Amino acid sequence: MAIGVAVGGGLFTFVYAKGGSYMTNDPRACANCHIMQDHYDAWVKSSHRSVASCNDCHTPAGPVSKYVVKATNGWHHSFAFTMGGYPVAIRARPESRAVVEANCRRC
Repeated sequence: MAIGVAVGGGLFTFVYAKGGSYMTNDPRACANCHIMQDHYDAWVKSSHRSVASCNDCHTPAGPVSKYVVKATNGWHHSFAFTMGGYPVAIRARPESRAVVEANCRRC
């Protein structure tokens, strides 16, 4: 019974949070989270949108490492939002900052 409740709750949360959209390369998925809307709007208005999507800069290039980073970030984001520990002014974690810096060198 407890396993069923956990699986059901997890599936509901995944669907409610539009979890499948995070497996795409669509930048609109990043704006699913209300705190990212301003960042997405700025990206849409910038010339940068014609050369890079969110994943181009914020995740590693390899398919496995990309989804490991997406899953790790998703876990941290969902935990922080659920527990109320997400700051209004977001900052990249050191691991995420390192990915962005490495990707910027490629451009």
